[in-house]
Amino acid sequence: MIEETLVLIKPDGVKRSLIGEIISRFEKAGMQIAGLKLIRPAEKQLNEHYLLSPEWVSGIAQKTREAFAKKGIEINETDLQIAQRVQGWLKDSLGSGFVIAMVLNGNCAIEVVRKLIGATEPRTAAAGTIRGDLSTDSYDLADLEKRSVGNLIHASSSLEEAKREIAIWFQKDVVYY
Repeated sequence: MIEETLVLIKPDGVKRSLIGEIISRFEKAGMQIAGLKLIRPAEKQLNEHYLLSPEWVSGIAQKTREAFAKKGIEINETDLQIAQRVQGWLKDSLGSGFVIAMVLNGNCAIEVVRKLIGATEPRTAAAGTIRGDLSTDSYDLADLEKRSVGNLIHASSSLEEAKREIAIWFQKDVVYY
């Protein structure tokens, strides 16, 4: 099934001049670029991208509690407080510099792109993936430094998320097929 998905090369990937390497991997996998731009994210885009929906709040809080429990640390914050803290780190990271925003189009684009980028944490991402090959950051170091994990890239995880995110980063008349 032909789909479109949003991909953001985050400021850490742009600063490291990995744009060509990353785009090349998508093109080699058969993805077509339907939209592409270099942008410095505005506060409005950051707030819309990292929307504090009930699902996101509960999901990020659960993941955070589980990760800290493995370290023997109990978190006394509410789910909303955890989500707001993480949201702040994510917005700080994505807003720290220029971003390459892309709409990619192709067969099973969302699934293919997610496989190519690898696990969210670069330390545990498989070799051969973008994150596994090009970054070594970890949740432990990010937690210690009170920041989000530097993982080079964002990609939509579902059709619904792709539609919502593409509308945040692109005007419909700017995306071409």
